[in-house]
Amino acid sequence: MPETLNCALIGQAFMGRAHSNAYRQVARFFELPVEPVMHTVAGRNAETLPGFARVQGWQHWTSSWTEVAAHPEIDLVDVSTPNDLHREMSIALLEGGKHVACEKPLAGTLEEAREMRAAAREHPEQRTFVWFNYRRAPAIATAWQLLREGRLGRIFHVRASYLQSWGGPDTPLLWRFQKQHAGTGAHGDLNAHIVDLARFLVGEEVSEIHGAIERTFVEERVVPGTSETGKSDVDDAVLFLASFEGGATASFEATRLAGGHLNDNTIELNGEKGSLRWNLENLNELWFHDNTDAPRERGWRRIVATAADQHPYYAAWWPDGHIIGYEHTFTNELADICQVLGGNEPAVPLPDFEDAYQTQRVLEAALISARERCAIPMAQVE
Repeated sequence: MPETLNCALIGQAFMGRAHSNAYRQVARFFELPVEPVMHTVAGRNAETLPGFARVQGWQHWTSSWTEVAAHPEIDLVDVSTPNDLHREMSIALLEGGKHVACEKPLAGTLEEAREMRAAAREHPEQRTFVWFNYRRAPAIATAWQLLREGRLGRIFHVRASYLQSWGGPDTPLLWRFQKQHAGTGAHGDLNAHIVDLARFLVGEEVSEIHGAIERTFVEERVVPGTSETGKSDVDDAVLFLASFEGGATASFEATRLAGGHLNDNTIELNGEKGSLRWNLENLNELWFHDNTDAPRERGWRRIVATAADQHPYYAAWWPDGHIIGYEHTFTNELADICQVLGGNEPAVPLPDFEDAYQTQRVLEAALISARERCAIPMAQVE
């Protein structure tokens, strides 16, 4: 029997549900060295929290996250709150002897992220993780393997975009549209994902931001539950150009105002030997172009990343060709978290606070570039 890992979750909204599903499912599909126990959920809404705990499978609930930090039985705490709460909670949890899995972006600001990285360095016995879950799509993990095998050779271009359409004028003033809670808008929410994917796949850091555009198109939104409006003071869209250390060019675009795009997270890499592209809305598919094929046979090859003996994570799920979905990326990441906490290393690298801080640096440099209208070498943003 594997050892147990008492887990707590802070947050009961969208990510709270996604993460709860992963905790319920992971030991039913993966062979784990430690088995997570759904010990306690903490949330601010005491009226709905008991029902959330019951439905999602948590044994206990509390409206005080500090009780979780002080609880001697809890080993791992999952921070799934608005961005402005990540720093205080994560640092307190690390100081309380807990392992911490934090939602992305690491924090609302670079300064807060820097403090979180410092706390993780001060407590190396406590492991940290960040929920950049798209690394755990089998197709993306396969792309990472192909890149490590040199199938693309030297990388020339990275093109990444994350387009959504839900943030129009009729969308109310949620916390994601308030700088004091979110830090940024589409930039931190969506560009964080594609910057992480690009860094992960290329295996290099961004060296310079060459230029950026930041736009807020909807400046007033209805305050939920009222007829009044309030200021939306975060970006609706951010686009920027960058270079990687090895010389590859990169473009990044995030928006919540792209009509017809529900959750269109796309990344393409072009190299001297080949190209890869992937889209979240077809997350089981990876497209590969091999430049070394004979000219008459050359073309994009569709890889359905659902072969149990060929694609990472798929052996835990269904027979070949039986696709998985968005929720499985969280379960796959939790499986790797359990591997790490059980003394093993995952086949595909997990992002920790140190890793996520590098993504936060890129986000900050892009905002500086947009506001100062100039190129920003990454060496200036530490």
